Amino acid sequence: MAKTKETKVKIKLVRSLIGCSEAQRKVAQALGLKKKDQVVEHSNSATIMGMVNKIPHLLEVCEG
Repeated sequence: MAKTKETKVKIKLVRSLIGCSEAQRKVAQALGLKKKDQVVEHSNSATIMGMVNKIPHLLEVCEG
């Protein structure tokens, strides 16, 4: 079976979760983000990008 190179996405929490709804906090927590300016790396999948699209005003996304 051939190995395919999976692209990675770096996600940074650029705004605080203070004042956000509970649903938005849960999405950030599911992405692994707890503190402002924290960066996590995930695979570029539809599930992850759907979560990012739920809270785009709080995040910054970098490819690679």
